[in-house]
Amino acid sequence: MTESRSGRSAVPYVPEYGGASLSDLPGSVLASLGAGAQNTLRLDPAERVCLFLVDGLGADLLRAHPDAAPFLSGQRGRTLTAGFPSSTPTSLATLGTGSTPGEHGMVGILMAVPGEGRLFNCLRWTAPGHAVDPEWWQPAETVYQRLAAAGVDPVYVAPGAFRGTGLSRAVYRGVRHVAAESVDDRVEGAREALRGRSFVTVYYGGVDAAGHETGWGSTQWLEELAVVDRMAQRIAESLPRGSAMYVTADHGMVNAVEKVDVDLRPELREGVALLGGEARVRHLYTVEGAAPAVLETWAEALRGRAWVVSREEAVDSGWFGPAVRREWLGRIGDVVAVPYDDSAIVASQAEPLEAAMIGYHGSLTAAEQNVPLLEVSAR
Repeated sequence: MTESRSGRSAVPYVPEYGGASLSDLPGSVLASLGAGAQNTLRLDPAERVCLFLVDGLGADLLRAHPDAAPFLSGQRGRTLTAGFPSSTPTSLATLGTGSTPGEHGMVGILMAVPGEGRLFNCLRWTAPGHAVDPEWWQPAETVYQRLAAAGVDPVYVAPGAFRGTGLSRAVYRGVRHVAAESVDDRVEGAREALRGRSFVTVYYGGVDAAGHETGWGSTQWLEELAVVDRMAQRIAESLPRGSAMYVTADHGMVNAVEKVDVDLRPELREGVALLGGEARVRHLYTVEGAAPAVLETWAEALRGRAWVVSREEAVDSGWFGPAVRREWLGRIGDVVAVPYDDSAIVASQAEPLEAAMIGYHGSLTAAEQNVPLLEVSAR
């Protein structure tokens, strides 16, 4: 247990893998569609399913603003935990494979390519040097491939720019991508795809974008929440008989009040060969033999602001799931620094756009981990 700057005890909010986590949703959907797998979440049988994935719509955030989302707030549902880190590529891989981060290996946004001395950005799918093969980086069979083999049409309704990207190839292998730019396009795309036996994922990223730029709870964020609410209602009203729609998110968000800028703190760069992760989860890949000193320096500098642990402690604590595959261990930092409360660890020179944000996510707090699972059925 750690004490925060506010004086409250700070305990990592470890995801409920195997019981109430995003990793339990894909298998439960497969089971509800009669395609095998374990129905951990006990979803009702359905002929077709629509998953409305709202980037950044944390359950705690939604509960704080019911008036801005009357339709969603009126639906029955429960709360799941996102997984660690509570970030988009990690959660997309979790939803795409039905496995934990420790199993699928997408354990951060900026990760070291083990043995190569370079960082790989799996959100943008960029890295210096030769390209990273999506099927090598994330080799597991996807849920969508399993659905197709079971005679269910897996459809992804999202912007056309996402088609064929490295991230899409890693986590959405096997889907039929329906390009849809506007809200109307996405509602219509879902409606058309649900005519047959299908599993349709509809993605919307405006809530997350607004939160990063102006903070969750801001006017812009509330406007995006209202858009999502109307969008969900329109999809629900068009559900054919025998369908179910689930609304969930990849993570929540916090607004940063204090930022620790690594580029202005030389002592925090000492012994660190590569600075990975993101502002709420930093992977520190250290020079040989420097890990203990780096851990001590960072723990002292971030006292009351972050949990600073070794790779072994993060793995043994179950942050990435019950187990981490041996081949993925090198993707996790030798030292892992995870801010809590309202702090963020930024790098103003190396990551100027990210450093200027207001809203962040990735950590092990309830606001970032809790995501909704709302259900609308057409029986």
